[in-house]
Amino acid sequence: MLKAMQNWHRPLVVFGWAMVALIPIALVGLVVDDRTVMNSPIWLKPFKFAVSLALYSFTLAWLLTFLKRFQRVGWWAGTVLTVAGAAEMVVIVGQVIRGKRSHFNFETPLDTALFSIMGSTIVVLWVTHAIVAILLWRTDIENKAFSWSIRLGLVISFLGLGVGFLMTSPKPGQALDGDTLGSHTIGAADGGAYMPITGWSTEHGDLRIGHFVGMHALQVLPLLILLAGRWANTRFAWVLSGGYLGMTLLVTWQALRGQSLIKPDALTLIVAAAVLAATALGVLWSRQPSKGTKKEYTLA
Repeated sequence: MLKAMQNWHRPLVVFGWAMVALIPIALVGLVVDDRTVMNSPIWLKPFKFAVSLALYSFTLAWLLTFLKRFQRVGWWAGTVLTVAGAAEMVVIVGQVIRGKRSHFNFETPLDTALFSIMGSTIVVLWVTHAIVAILLWRTDIENKAFSWSIRLGLVISFLGLGVGFLMTSPKPGQALDGDTLGSHTIGAADGGAYMPITGWSTEHGDLRIGHFVGMHALQVLPLLILLAGRWANTRFAWVLSGGYLGMTLLVTWQALRGQSLIKPDALTLIVAAAVLAATALGVLWSRQPSKGTKKEYTLA
C-alpha cells in the first residue's frame, strides 16, 4: 500500500497522513480535555474533520493517478485543494486551543476573520473539486462500471460539499449584528442533544448529515463497485449512484424541514421507501442482459 502511494498525488498524500496523525491527538483531547463548545466536547470537531479529510484526500490522491491528459492541471488542482484543507484545519485546531468555536463565530474581530478564512477555503475546495471532477469525467478507465462510479461519485460529492453553504446563511431569529451567524441545526440553535460520535442533532434538523453523506459518495460508490466485482456493470453503477443521490437529497430535505434523522415523519418514511424500492428495482434491471453491450472489464 505504501509503495503504491509513491505514485499518488504527493501533497494530498502528505495532508492525508497529517490528518491521520491528528486523529489520535484529538482522541486524547476528548479523554483528557473536559472543555465543551456549544454543549459538545471541544476536540470532537477536529476528530471528525480529520477522519473525513483523511478519507477525502487519500481518495483524490489515488483518483488523480487515472488522469491520462491534463495531468499538470490535475496536480495543481490537488495542490490548491491541499492548501485549502490545511488552512481550514489550522483554524479549527487553533480555535480549539483558544477554547473558541470555529464555525459561525463573530464574537470578536479575530473570530470573524478566522471564520472568513474558513469560508474562503471552502469555496476554493469546492471549485478545485469541480475541476478534478471535470478532468476525471473526461478520462476513460477500462472498467466502465468503476469509471462511472467515480464520475457520478464526484458529482454527488460536489453537491454534498455545496450543502455546507446552506449552513452559512442567517437562520430565523439570528441578528445580523450578533455573535453567531449561520448554523447547522434547523429549528433550534446549535448545541442541543446530539448523537454519539457524529454529533448530529437528535431533536431537530441537521444539515451536516447531507453534507457528510454527499461528500463521501466519492468513497462509497467506487468501493461498492469494487466489492461487486464481475457482478457490476454500467447500469449497476448508475442505479447505485441514483439511489445514493436520492438518499443524500432526502436527508438534506429532512434537515431543512427541521426534522431529526432519527425522528422521521410519515412523509419522510414514504419517500425513503420509494427511493429504496426504486433502487432495488434498478438493481434487478441492471442484471438483465442487453444486446449490443460491450464487454466490461474488472480491475482484477
